[in-house]
Amino acid sequence: MTTTLVKEKELSPPPVALAERARRTRRRGRIVALLFVFPALLLLGALVVYPVLFSVGRSFFDASGTRFVGGENYSEMFRDPATLKAVRNTTIWVVVAPALLTGLGLILAVLVEKVRWATAFKLLLFMPMAVSFLAAGIIFRLAYDEAPDKGVLNAAVVFVHDAFTGTSSYPTARARDGQGLAKGADGSYRTGTGASPGDSVTLGLVGVAPRDLPAGAEPAYAAAGRKAAPDELSGVVYLDFTPGGGGEQGKVDRRESGLPEMKVEAVRDGEAVATATTAADGSFRFSGLDSGSYSVRLPASNFAPPYEGVSWLGPTLVTPAIIGAYLWIWTGFAMVLIGAGLATLPRDALEAARMDGAGEWQIFRRITVPLLAPVLTVVFVTLVINVMKVFDLVYIIAPGPVQEDATVLATQMWLVSFGGGNNQGLGSALGVLLLLLVLPAMVFNVRRFRRSQR
Repeated sequence: MTTTLVKEKELSPPPVALAERARRTRRRGRIVALLFVFPALLLLGALVVYPVLFSVGRSFFDASGTRFVGGENYSEMFRDPATLKAVRNTTIWVVVAPALLTGLGLILAVLVEKVRWATAFKLLLFMPMAVSFLAAGIIFRLAYDEAPDKGVLNAAVVFVHDAFTGTSSYPTARARDGQGLAKGADGSYRTGTGASPGDSVTLGLVGVAPRDLPAGAEPAYAAAGRKAAPDELSGVVYLDFTPGGGGEQGKVDRRESGLPEMKVEAVRDGEAVATATTAADGSFRFSGLDSGSYSVRLPASNFAPPYEGVSWLGPTLVTPAIIGAYLWIWTGFAMVLIGAGLATLPRDALEAARMDGAGEWQIFRRITVPLLAPVLTVVFVTLVINVMKVFDLVYIIAPGPVQEDATVLATQMWLVSFGGGNNQGLGSALGVLLLLLVLPAMVFNVRRFRRSQR
């Protein structure tokens, strides 16, 4: 027995040899790991590290890249009004877009749990993520078009506006010069001579194409020949134009049409004392008028231009409009991530709260949101990093005249460097500024990820 133990001790390697073998194994493992990682590190260095270092160095040179100017580009950056506007717009993006997206994602994630077709609903909301920013920008550029016949948003706005306030049927109508109608400063027309009860007046207008007449318009000839009752003032509003030519100006011919649905007022001492609306043949009448002289007025509302909707891509609304397009794309992303976090919540805590009599709003505010705080923070910080680099939507959606009103740091960097400015020194300084703004959010995200891994 003793001899066997002595032989085993003689055959087993000494501890120093074992340690050396372990070191060689670890070293070999590191070399193999480094060989596998080397291509990725090479690409990372070529595509990330080198451009960052080159941009930092280039930011200290002038536009030509030959003369060292030190921090002049950085001081010029904060003196340029366009750059200051880009910083302001970027701040609006950072404050508004991530907060709205996180809130919408949270609300939709909670509501989707109660929808029967939850998977289909999530797919529908997530589909915009499959659309490129270029395609999304073109879609929303068309949707925001100011012409109601092109832009779907303005088409809806004009439809609602016209449904509640109505619209003029004769925006192009006008009176002939020297035909007895004088135009007022407000765009209305009124007769130059007075009329009394028992009189009949004819008000001829031009500028309306026969094809644009309202449906049901009838010839005005018969109405113009009627006599007014002694206690009423009557007349006809007609299109002083005979299709095919002919006719006499200022006189109602047989083939000339009346202008229906036009508002007419009887005016005395500067005030409208009676109002009427023309019939299908353009006729109108005022009954019960006191004796005396009146003028007949066609209010400016008859000739008001049609409502064209909202200037979504004007200087005032262009940034909110682009943020709206961004929300359409990224809401599904926020909802899916928050929904994944929601699926991991302990259901027993929620059920216990319900059994204790807590309402759904109390559960949402006091249990769901606090438990989802880590997920909400990750989503919010990720979106902050993303909106700081937004470029495609701003460049595509904002028209040329308002490009400067919508510019953010990324678009300003491109415009200064390649979009006509040709000052890559200043553009590099803007790139360094953008990097410095993004770094804190990136560091926060990495530290939080490491903390959660522990």
